[in-house]
Parts: sequence; C-alpha cells; structure tokens
Amino acid sequence: MRIGFLQLRPRFGAVQENVRKAAAMLDRISDATIVLPELFNAGYLFRNKEELSSLAETIPGGFTVSEMLRLAKRRRLNLVFGMAQRHKGRFYNSAVHVSSKGRIEVYQKAHLFDREKLFFTRGSSFKVVSAGDAKLGLLICYDWVFPEVSRALALGGAQILCHPSNLVLPYAQDAMRTRCIENRVFAITANRIGSEHRGAASLTFTGGSQIVNPMGEVLASASDRSESLRVVEIDVGEANNKNFTPNNHLFKDRVPSLYTALVRKRR
Repeated sequence: MRIGFLQLRPRFGAVQENVRKAAAMLDRISDATIVLPELFNAGYLFRNKEELSSLAETIPGGFTVSEMLRLAKRRRLNLVFGMAQRHKGRFYNSAVHVSSKGRIEVYQKAHLFDREKLFFTRGSSFKVVSAGDAKLGLLICYDWVFPEVSRALALGGAQILCHPSNLVLPYAQDAMRTRCIENRVFAITANRIGSEHRGAASLTFTGGSQIVNPMGEVLASASDRSESLRVVEIDVGEANNKNFTPNNHLFKDRVPSLYTALVRKRR
C-alpha cells in the first residue's frame, strides 16, 4: 500500500487558490492514501466568527470537497484533509476522508486548541474509515496530546493514524512516534509551514510532516520550510501484529478495570 503526506504553505482566506495548488501537486501521483494539513484550504488564524463563517463550507456540497473528490476519483486516491465545516448552524474543525470510490466521511475535532474554542464546536465521536483493505483512524492536530484518542482508534481497528495538523509545538512529531509504539500502528502527520499574523495573533508552524511505522521508525519526513509531497510503500499488515514479546500482546495485556479504579476512588 502507498501512503504519504502533502505539506503545504496555505495563504489565509484563499480557498480556491489553496485547493487548486494542492490538487496540482497531487495530480502527479496515483493509487495512494495521502494526508493534507488541518484547515489546509482556508488557513488557521480566524479573527472572529464572521470571518470563519465566510470561509467555512458545507460537506459534501462545498467547493473544497467537490474538488478533492474529483481528484480522488481521477487519480485513484484516498485523501484525508482538514477544513472548516458548516453544519446545522455550527462550525467544526473537521477532517474529511474522500475515497477513490466516491465515499465521503467526516471527523469533527474533539480536542480544540487555544483560540479554536472561541469559534468551533467540539466533535462528539471518533472515526475509523476504510481505504481499500486498510483501516484509517482520523485525528486532528491537538488530538495527539491525548493518548486515549490513538488508543481508541487502534482498538477500533485503525491500522494507520491520519493526522492533519497545524502544529506549533516542537515535540508533537516525537509524541506521534510514541503513539505508534503504544498501539503498533502507522501514522501520517501532515503539517503546514509558514507563519500567520492576523491582528494581535501570530503563529509559526513547525512543518516536519512525517510517516511513522509501528515500531516508531520514521519512514519519511519533511523540513520545516518547504512544501513537500512524500509517498512510501508499506505493508499495512504490520499493524495487525500487536505482540511485544511471544508472551505479551499489546491489547490482551490491558487491564481497563485498574485504569479507572483510582479515578472512581477519587470521586
């Protein structure tokens, strides 16, 4: 199976420009599963909810999903990308999976970072989706801080964690290596590069997009300065082996009753 990331430098508010640039870069490859950054089409630093409202799109009816779906079908791609979603009068920081067969699935970010809480509604469930014979677990950026997310996705059958991101902290990529070891899964982190300065707010993004295997080894990575498309070949079946030793199984050795006992006691 071929998997990869597309690391980008989006221009804030330029939805059509950002989407068409990404599509042009992806039009060089086929038969792969590719992850793009969080909010890749619109940019990240919204100044107010009115600005978010002008850039958020419905799913599946909006421009971004329509264009990415057309590309996925033409190039036989499975794409996971981040965007601002408008749904039933609310806004979500969402990851969208579009398949080469025309399937569309959405995960709404559960753990909102910093100023995201001013604008977005928190999602209420996690999502594992199919990409051919592989199972993809969807998470977004700050979700990496919570090991429960990756564990829940892995217990739900995910073999590859797909992680659209706008990372600004320098250690998130290393933490994702740990998430792979903890769960014996692959992970694709697609980060963005560049800076955004909007009003009094300013952020610089760390790049460093990467593909990690179930042993925590980095199979491919990007710099912190360049747009980059990287694709590698993997045996996704490696993620089905949860044995640490001949006598230790990662999931069968779990003792969930112990993990909640102290919490119950403190209550």
